[in-house]
Amino acid sequence: MENSQKGFIPVMLTPFNNNGSIDFDTLTRLTEVYLGAGAKGLFANCLSSEMFELTDKERIDAIKHVINVVDGAVPVVATGTFGGPIAEQADFVKKVNDQGTEAVILISSLLAAENESDEVFNDRVFELLNATDNVPVGFYECPVPYKRLLSSSQLQSFVSTGRVIYHKDTSLDINQIKDKLAVTDGHKFGLYDAYMVHAVESLKAGSAGLSCIQGNYFPELIVWLCDHYNDASLTNEVQRVQDFLIENMDVMHNVYPIVSKYFLQKRGLNISTFTRRKVGAFTQTITNEIELLYSNYNRLQNDLDLKVAI
Repeated sequence: MENSQKGFIPVMLTPFNNNGSIDFDTLTRLTEVYLGAGAKGLFANCLSSEMFELTDKERIDAIKHVINVVDGAVPVVATGTFGGPIAEQADFVKKVNDQGTEAVILISSLLAAENESDEVFNDRVFELLNATDNVPVGFYECPVPYKRLLSSSQLQSFVSTGRVIYHKDTSLDINQIKDKLAVTDGHKFGLYDAYMVHAVESLKAGSAGLSCIQGNYFPELIVWLCDHYNDASLTNEVQRVQDFLIENMDVMHNVYPIVSKYFLQKRGLNISTFTRRKVGAFTQTITNEIELLYSNYNRLQNDLDLKVAI
C-alpha cells in the first residue's frame, strides 16, 4: 500500500447476529462507515475480526464480501496464515489472494513457535514465499498466540525480495519503527503503526499510516490525524487528539471488541455486541467508562468539526 499520503487502515470488526452467525448486512454497512470516514484501505480477517474464531469458509466469505462492497475503491489486505505445515498455509494464502486482496497478511507468531529461533522463522518465511508464486504479502505482529516482533534486519531481507509490501507494527517502540523505516526506504512498502501513544511521532518518522483499534470507535478521528499530523496551523488540535488517544487507551482495550461494538451502537450503527472471542464480562463499570468516552468524544468531534454519519 504505497501512498505518499498517510492513510488509516481499519482493523475490521466482524458483526455477528445474536445467534453467532456472521451478519453480512451489517458488515456491508460497517465497510461503508470505514470508507465514508476516509479510510485508505481495509484490513479484513484480522484479530479485531475475531479471525481465530472463524472457520476457513467464514474467513473467505467475509473477505470476499468486503472486497465486493469496496468494489475497488480502496485496497484490502487480509490474513492468510493460521498455523500448520507451510504447504497448508501456502494453499490458504493463495485462496485469500484469489479473492482480490492487495496483499495477504502473514501472522509472525504462526510461522514459528515462541521457543524457535529467528533463523527457523526466516527459513519458514522464505519457504512460504517460494510456495506462493508471486502473491504480494505483508506481516502482522499479532499478539496472539504470542507476539513475535520482526527486527529491522529481518524486515529488510523480506522486503528486498519485492514480495513484502505491508507491515502492521505492534512493537510499541518508536525507535524500532524508525529502524524499520530506514532499512525499507525506497521500496514499494508501507509500515502501519498500531500503537496510538506515539501516533504523531510515528507519522512524522515516515510511517505510511495508522492501523489501530481506536478506528473501531471513531475512524474519522484517525483519518483526521493522518491528514493533519504535520499541519503547523493545527499544532494544538493535533496534540489534543494525541492526548485524547493516550488518556483513553485502557478503556478502549478493556473487553474489546465488545466495547467498540457498543460504542458504534451508540453512534447509530445497528450492530450486535455479540462476540465469539472470550474477552471478559461487559460490566456496568466498563459501560460507564464507555459512556464517558462517548461524551468526551462528542465534545472533541464538535470542536474539530468532524461530521461523519453512521
